[in-house]
Amino acid sequence: MLHHALVLLAALAIGPSQPRTLRLDYFHTGNAAEEIFALDGVVLEGAWPGRLDRTIDDTNLGKYLFEVVDRKTSRVLYSRGFASVYGEWELTGEAKTMRRTFHESLRFPEPPGPVRVLLKKRDRRNAFREVWSVLVDPADPMVDRSGPSWQARVWAVMKNGEPRDKVDIVLLGDGYTAREIEKWRQDARSMAALLFAVAPFKERRSDFNVWAVDTPAEESGVARPSDGVYRRSPLRASYDALGSERYVLSYDNKRMREAAAAAPYEFIGIIVNERKYGGGGIFNLYATVAADNAFAPYIFVHEFGHHFAGLADEYYTSDVAYTSTSERPEPWEPNVTADPRAAKWRGLILPGTPLPTPWAKEAFEAAEKDSQARRREIRAKKRPEQEMEALFREERQRTTKLLGGSAKKVGAFEGAMYEPRGYYRPQSDCIMFTRDEVGFCAVCRRAIERVIGLYAGGR
Repeated sequence: MLHHALVLLAALAIGPSQPRTLRLDYFHTGNAAEEIFALDGVVLEGAWPGRLDRTIDDTNLGKYLFEVVDRKTSRVLYSRGFASVYGEWELTGEAKTMRRTFHESLRFPEPPGPVRVLLKKRDRRNAFREVWSVLVDPADPMVDRSGPSWQARVWAVMKNGEPRDKVDIVLLGDGYTAREIEKWRQDARSMAALLFAVAPFKERRSDFNVWAVDTPAEESGVARPSDGVYRRSPLRASYDALGSERYVLSYDNKRMREAAAAAPYEFIGIIVNERKYGGGGIFNLYATVAADNAFAPYIFVHEFGHHFAGLADEYYTSDVAYTSTSERPEPWEPNVTADPRAAKWRGLILPGTPLPTPWAKEAFEAAEKDSQARRREIRAKKRPEQEMEALFREERQRTTKLLGGSAKKVGAFEGAMYEPRGYYRPQSDCIMFTRDEVGFCAVCRRAIERVIGLYAGGR
């Protein structure tokens, strides 16, 4: 198997003109009031999968931004915005009472000489401010050049061209035993098909490659601590992340990166071998989904929207781990705003549209109050997953009927980002708002198209 993997890796190489990939690993420590960064190490990975004429990120997305600056010329060679588990955790109540450490990585083309990597974070006015910097010399003998450690088979789910010309997604399975490997491969194909059935991914399908890495587990499934289930799965994905029973994340960043490094990638999807409703998505980190849930099509596309284009959650009636405040700063995410005039997407609003835009808010909230109470009861009594799925089907039928009449109108609809007041979303319904089968709204589609343009196709 190892020989086969190496042959495949050689086939995936993208030519002598492409530099290798450097991965900078570091520790991110802190609490709600302070944060500290410390270098872990630098790893030399395979050939850089991206275009070398699109190294500067102009999307203005992300809670954080990193820049790779040439030491000799002070020229920015590469930049990317991103978000992180730490960036979400620091908004929870736990961050007010204790410190925690998270492992993170930054990946960029191997530079010709020493560089300084600058890490920046948004301030309250959304301006990026430097919070850490570190010198990286690609010639340093301490750079790890040992090559991929993950003995796994890499295969193409969908290949439309050389990695340097395409957006490359790698799918990783977690909780699939060797006996379930065919199930994993079918799940990987199914998730890719689901993503590319939705606009604008559907129309831009030819701009993507999708790779998969087989990562067999000793036990079937992943950890579900609130259900008393614990697993040492290959990627350490787990439910109950940040205290939310449906939130699936992996805190083992290094293990996940080592698995992903077997393939060329810019984006990562982690598919967990579970039935329980769950998933997660963090901008420029990864998206997760429970493969066997009836609502996996919604979950994966919704969470991939977070990961790929930095889309915010537009819903506000579900229980979340984040603490609420009276402040309403303008979000960096492209599909939510604190501005009732919605200047962020003004060009998509038809003349005469009232701002803020009226919608069936009271009726929606009344119905959601009952639905959320029933949801909590199902989980508290540990009822079968079929009951939760039935509740979601009932909810979907109701909200589609309630919101369908104005779903395509772009305006400023109050209620978004876990808050019923003070934040606005572009349309009354969207896959970032409900489980209705409406796809992405016009603003979300525009944001996704812009990110595609950063990696592939014409701009």
